[in-house]
Amino acid sequence: MNIGVISYAFNRQMKAGTVDLFGYLETCRYRYRLSTADIWNGMLISLEDDYLAKVKDGLEERELTLVNLAVDGAHIWEDDPALRDEHHRRALANLHAAEVLGAKTVRIDAGSRREAWTPEEFDHIVMRYREYARRAEEHGYRIGPENHWGPERFPAELLRLCAAVDSPAFGILLHFERWSGEDAARGDELLAPYTMHTHIPSTLGDRLPAKMAMLRDTGYRGCWSVELVADNYTEVGVMLARIRNVLESWRQRGDHV
Repeated sequence: MNIGVISYAFNRQMKAGTVDLFGYLETCRYRYRLSTADIWNGMLISLEDDYLAKVKDGLEERELTLVNLAVDGAHIWEDDPALRDEHHRRALANLHAAEVLGAKTVRIDAGSRREAWTPEEFDHIVMRYREYARRAEEHGYRIGPENHWGPERFPAELLRLCAAVDSPAFGILLHFERWSGEDAARGDELLAPYTMHTHIPSTLGDRLPAKMAMLRDTGYRGCWSVELVADNYTEVGVMLARIRNVLESWRQRGDHV
């Protein structure tokens, strides 16, 4: 089953010194019996090739596919031009890491703290995403933002961005029900056709099967990945079990999984 958990779920354990990236890979493969990794770049201690080679070997040894590299600290827009340039350099370094590690998708946020992008912000963000998408297409992965913060939380703004970038290598990391504004209740459905990867929170409750079916019915065949900040490993295991249960019910009915 194509399910996973972002390494950010173990942020508290990482801060406590009880887990590192390689412990996370062990957890995915042997505790949760996953075939995927979903790495938050905050768990990478370096972007140098020597370290990336060790991570790549760690993925291959455990037969894990890197379904997503979630990149913080490299969002495209900052008001300070020097900081924008620095974020661009960070983005390029993380794209290199994604390519070395064989990532299927990369999340880099757009930036801006407003509720809608200004014309200057929007034009710059579109320019950068087109650049990144061309590179992603050449290397066989997809790239785009998450409905994470700022204008990304507003469905109309993300739809406008998807239409402007207009690349098959551009997509959305859909964090279910993380929306603001008048279209918030319909955000998941509106952005479903553009979804390249998912982050599934524990707050969906009984809505989980319907949300997953909605996305599947739009043609989504990517990974179903858990995101929560866990106090213990059991919390993540419960969410993974709930997703497995939905996928198994589809299999038994002969639906696409």
